[in-house]
Amino acid sequence: MSRHMLPGEPPVEITLRRSARARRFSLRVSRLDGRVTLSMPARAREAEALRFAADKAGWLRAVLRDAAPREGLAFGATVPFEGRALGVTAASVRAVRVEGTALLAPPDPARLGARVAAFLKFAARQRLHAACEAHAGAIGCRFSRITLRDTRSRWGSCTADGGLMFSWRLIMAPPEVLDYVAAHEVAHLVEMNHSPAFWAVVRGLMPGYEPHRRWLKRNGGALHRLDFGTGAADD
Repeated sequence: MSRHMLPGEPPVEITLRRSARARRFSLRVSRLDGRVTLSMPARAREAEALRFAADKAGWLRAVLRDAAPREGLAFGATVPFEGRALGVTAASVRAVRVEGTALLAPPDPARLGARVAAFLKFAARQRLHAACEAHAGAIGCRFSRITLRDTRSRWGSCTADGGLMFSWRLIMAPPEVLDYVAAHEVAHLVEMNHSPAFWAVVRGLMPGYEPHRRWLKRNGGALHRLDFGTGAADD
């Protein structure tokens, strides 16, 4: 992948991505963070791709203007956790914890984002590891590792060597939605595609998964509303 700046006011950064499956140029603006990706056939010239982007410059800037900005985290805000909205509350605690409908945190606004992100990542790792163990055991497969990231364009992925990656923001969604994504990625241990055979594996692991998939399509963008700052590193 390579990055280029589309001149104009304002300039637009574009990531060029070559794809062996692409038959034409296509632009995508992420609804989560406004990143612009231009997919192009493997043998296409970058100059042609950039001319295509220049022709779409007006559309790109209109879409980017409409993109909703992310919100910083502060005391008094609400944070989704396992499908519930918790009020972020300053308290005399040493670490972030849930108490009723409140998310209690030490009263230091400078470290609030990092602390809440660490709490969410820890909970996400526990839930996802348990879900993946259960689903992998059900189909007689093993995964090599689980990695958590703050991904913008996908909720999970599976590598050829059995590595599973998930967005830790899945802990904000209802538990059934997190479980669906775990089942989806574990199913890739059997079928590294999205063929009917793949969806049959998903259905075997989680009958009636469709509502959870629809929930994520409708509401997933809202899980990226909060900006936790630089403390929300990947691992």
